[in-house]
Amino acid sequence: MGQQEKVATSLAGTVSEEISASLTAVDAELARRYPGDPGTRQPVHTVYVPGDVFEPGTLRSWGDQALAALDEHAPDAASFGAVLGIPEELAGPVHDRVRAKLEREPVEDLRIDFEDGYGPRPEAEEDEAAARAARLVSEAYANATAAPYMGIRMKCMEGGVRDRGIRTTDVFLTGLMAAGGLPEGLVLTLPKVTYPEQVAAFVQLLEAFEKAHGLDAGRIGFEIQIETSQSILAADGTAAVARMIDAAQGRATGLHYGTFDYSACVGVSAAYQASDHPAADHAKAVMQVAAAGTGVRVSDGSTNVLPVGPTAQVHEAWRLHYGLTRRALARAYYQGWDMHPGHLPTRYAAVYTFYREGLEPAAARLAAYVAKAGGDVMDEPATAKALSGYLLRGIDCGALDTAEVARLTGLTRADLDAFASPRRGDLTVTAP
Repeated sequence: MGQQEKVATSLAGTVSEEISASLTAVDAELARRYPGDPGTRQPVHTVYVPGDVFEPGTLRSWGDQALAALDEHAPDAASFGAVLGIPEELAGPVHDRVRAKLEREPVEDLRIDFEDGYGPRPEAEEDEAAARAARLVSEAYANATAAPYMGIRMKCMEGGVRDRGIRTTDVFLTGLMAAGGLPEGLVLTLPKVTYPEQVAAFVQLLEAFEKAHGLDAGRIGFEIQIETSQSILAADGTAAVARMIDAAQGRATGLHYGTFDYSACVGVSAAYQASDHPAADHAKAVMQVAAAGTGVRVSDGSTNVLPVGPTAQVHEAWRLHYGLTRRALARAYYQGWDMHPGHLPTRYAAVYTFYREGLEPAAARLAAYVAKAGGDVMDEPATAKALSGYLLRGIDCGALDTAEVARLTGLTRADLDAFASPRRGDLTVTAP
């Protein structure tokens, strides 16, 4: 040991105390506004089905139609991989996992649509459809045929349809309560939000419902759909989407980009309305920055090019959807919309290829970080968080297995959760 250094300070202890006192309010504000990711599963997609079309067998039907499309247009791993350009070494595992997923859990998140996909209907007809949706959702959770997440998209809070949207929400939630209560996977989507005050009004509606049924305050959360330019840039030049998150008072769970409404709003002609248009990239980048650290997740939009018709036409649509999904994943948009059962094979193929091709590099970097082993990359805690989040998302969707991740990293699921969540204090890493 060398000579022990003499430690000296110049400031009185009261200086630190005074500084801490001056920042107490800031500390509290940081914790409130930026609690970090909730650590729950994020679905890889949302499927929209009109309120009058949804049936008890809808989820299974989507899976069966997707499997039939595979059988007809890419019946084996080699042909499927060739269509999408999946590396040969991954084509087999990806194809097998996609088929297993379509058989086991074809849809991760279902929204029964009472907005654009449903349209204006007589009052009694929409009342009945909303009540029916509540009954079918409750039955699906009771008999274990539900998607992990299910709910409705009501009409928006604009004047012409506001009362109808409020009533449909009330009928649906009341029906769920009458059937046994709100399911854990309940998700509501508020569309066409333009002003933060519309978000605040929806919060008021949910507060009133919770009080009426004796529910815990804040029990019901919702997604905000970004479909207008004013939701990105307000008239005063501020980012309205950030103010919307604040107006939700902790209830916002997601920001969903509406490809076609937003594109039309900013004047993009129909032929060029797509999720990779520069206008779409700008909107989603603002959404991403506004949501970062808040626990609110960002979802990409959809493509309206359906994989139907002759095999060559299906393959072309598949390649488009696969490419858009891979592009979104690289930009950290881990969720999107799927509009047709034929989109499911390429949704899961893109997601599974993304996670399987990065499994070994990500696991090696995380294991080296834990072991302080160094290597050719010097990672920081923030990168360990990102690596853990990547592996967890892969496990949750079925792209990866817990056992193979544990074998490659030496970490349990609980260890990965701890690395991925920034506000859990010191980590205790255990052996798998």
